[in-house]
Amino acid sequence: MSHTSNHLSRRTFMGISITGVTVLAIPPVMAQEDDMKATTVTAEFPRQDLAAVYSVVAASHGQFDRVKELVTARPALAKASWDWGYGDWESALGAASHTGRTDIAKVLIEHGARPNIFTFTLLGKLDAVRSIVEAVPGIQRTAGPHDITLMQHARNRLVRKDISDQNRGKMEAVITYLDSLGDADAGAVSEDITEEQKTIYLGSYSFGAGSENTFTVYLHRLGWLSLKRGDESGRRLNLVEPNTFAPSGAPAVRVRFEVVGGRAASLTVHDPMPLVKAVRM
Repeated sequence: MSHTSNHLSRRTFMGISITGVTVLAIPPVMAQEDDMKATTVTAEFPRQDLAAVYSVVAASHGQFDRVKELVTARPALAKASWDWGYGDWESALGAASHTGRTDIAKVLIEHGARPNIFTFTLLGKLDAVRSIVEAVPGIQRTAGPHDITLMQHARNRLVRKDISDQNRGKMEAVITYLDSLGDADAGAVSEDITEEQKTIYLGSYSFGAGSENTFTVYLHRLGWLSLKRGDESGRRLNLVEPNTFAPSGAPAVRVRFEVVGGRAASLTVHDPMPLVKAVRM
């Protein structure tokens, strides 16, 4: 056995189960090599496994205890990001920032998350927000995850019931400053579309065998058109040109429908080159 193998065999690896994911911990005790055989190594290892990444980003929208559990067991997850579809990337800290959850944001930062202008807006750090805008002119127009504007990040914090009077004053100052810029609330634009026009696109479209190779266009409970693949979460479709949509959080992507006889016959996803074509089932 090599020196390296002997060195590794003197560490104990303990499996901690978190939603089916085995987290590795290294306590300062002696162990035998056989103790490592019980550990589960995911297909992504040594990269963080996708189930854990998804869990922490999803939980960061509002589950403080779950987030604390995850990042305490595996601190690197505080920096995790998830692509909800078509490049709509969201970090755990980004999720906390647009949902007004300062408590979650702070525990993520304590474990290594990297704050940015959206975080400073959430925390009411006017001087930091102003400094970033002055250093990078126009950055106030950059939207966060799901096309949520910088201004909306501030408003989402202000409406939370747990905000103190002192923090309310800080948020109102940030909102006043962002409002003075004139373009910190310029979100994604969707052309008007009637209920009758929406029915043109509703249905399932296949680009291969199996349900996982199927796109479904459906009406969200709030009335907008959404597109999903298989059983994954859907993305809102914003109408940008006739029969052409941009998924939320991915303004450069285009979903183009071929309409024949008043009904969509196929759709093609472009980013910006054509990536996949699916035919109505």
